[in-house]
Amino acid sequence: MNIETENIPRKLEGKFGAMVVCCILGVGQLVAWNTILTISDYYYQVFPEYHPSRVLTLVYQPFVLGTIFILVFMGKKKKNQKQIAIGYTIFFIGSLLLIILDVATKGEGTLLAYIFLCSIVACFGMANAHVEGAMLGELSFMCPEFIQSFVAGLGVAGAITSALRLVTKAVFDKSPNGLRKGALLFLAFSTLIEFICMLLYIYMFPKLPIVKHYYAKAESNHVEADETKITQLSNKELLDQNMGLAINLFLIYALTLSIFPGFLYENTGEHKLGSWYPLVLVASYNVWDAFSRYIPLSKHLKIESIKWITSCVLVRFLFVPAFYFTAKSADQGWMVLLTSLLGLTNGYLTVCVLANKPKSKYNVLETDALGNLLVSFMLGGIFAGVCLGWLWLIGTKSSF
Repeated sequence: MNIETENIPRKLEGKFGAMVVCCILGVGQLVAWNTILTISDYYYQVFPEYHPSRVLTLVYQPFVLGTIFILVFMGKKKKNQKQIAIGYTIFFIGSLLLIILDVATKGEGTLLAYIFLCSIVACFGMANAHVEGAMLGELSFMCPEFIQSFVAGLGVAGAITSALRLVTKAVFDKSPNGLRKGALLFLAFSTLIEFICMLLYIYMFPKLPIVKHYYAKAESNHVEADETKITQLSNKELLDQNMGLAINLFLIYALTLSIFPGFLYENTGEHKLGSWYPLVLVASYNVWDAFSRYIPLSKHLKIESIKWITSCVLVRFLFVPAFYFTAKSADQGWMVLLTSLLGLTNGYLTVCVLANKPKSKYNVLETDALGNLLVSFMLGGIFAGVCLGWLWLIGTKSSF
C-alpha cells in the first residue's frame, strides 16, 4: 500500500535514521504482546487451569478489533501522531503494570490476579489498534522503505523476544523460582523497549528532516483538500479497490493464529526437549517470520501480482493437515521444520500484501483510512484464527 513519492529533495537528510526508527517502532508495536506469548510457559505454571496462551489471546483480540473498528468508522477526527503516541504510552504503562502485578502477588496464581492480567492484556489490544493502523497509514504517505522497515520490525520483535526467552530459561532454569525470575527479567526488557519507543516517536521521529518534509507535505495536502473541497473516497470505495489485499491479510492471519501459539503449547505432545520444546517451536516461528520480512526488499524476490499472492495464501491451508499428522506421528525435528515454514510464509506474504502498490494514488486522508481498513482485516483474521484454534482441543483430555 505504498504511495509513490516524487520530487524528494536531494539534500533531504535522515532517511536511514528514519528507517532505523521505523524498525524500532515496529518492534515496540508488537513486543508487549509477544512478551505475553513468549512467557506463556511461566503463566501456565502460575495459572495451570486457565489455558493462558489461548484465553489471553481471546481476551486481546476483541479489544484490538473493537478499537480499530471504532477508529475506522469514526474517520480521521484527530492527527495520527497523537493517536500513535497514546498507543505507545499505553504499551509502556501496561508493561510496567505486569511487573508490579507479579511482584505484588509474589507469583501466586489467584483468580483476581488472572483477571487483572486479562485487563492489562485488553489494554494492549487497544494500544495495538491505536498504533498499527495509524502507523501504516502515516508511513504509506512517506517513503516505501519506511513501511517495509516498520513491518520488518514487527517480525524482529518476535525473534528478539524468543531469543531472550531462551537465554533467560537457560540462565535461570535450575535456580529456585527460575522460571519466574526469567519472566520478570523479560518483562523488564519489554518495558524498557516500550519506554524507548514512546520517547523515539514523540521526540525524535518528528524532528528528522525527511519526516518533517512528509509532515509538511501531508499538511499541504490537508489544506488543498479543504480549499478545493475534493471529495474523499469513502471506506467502502477504498475497500472495493483493495478487497484482494484485505481478504488475503485476513486469510494469512486466520490460518497462522489457528496454529500459533496455542497448538504449539498444548497439542504437540511430549518430546526429548521437554519444557524447552514449545519455546524452541515459538522461536523457530519467530526467527523465520522476522527473516522472511526482509526478503521482499529485493524486487526480484517480491510477489506483486494479487493472483499469485492469493494462490500462495490458499496453499498455506495445507498446514492444517500437515500439523495434525506431524503432531500425531512424526518426531520433533519435522515439527520444528513445519513451524519454521509457517513463520517464513507468514512474514513474507504479510510484507508482499502491505507493501503492494495500489492501483490508485491516494491523498493523506485516504492512506490513513486504508491503513486502518487493512489492519482491521488483519486483526479480524487473527481473531478468527484464535477462535478456530480452540478446535484443536476437541477429542483431547484438555477441557475448555
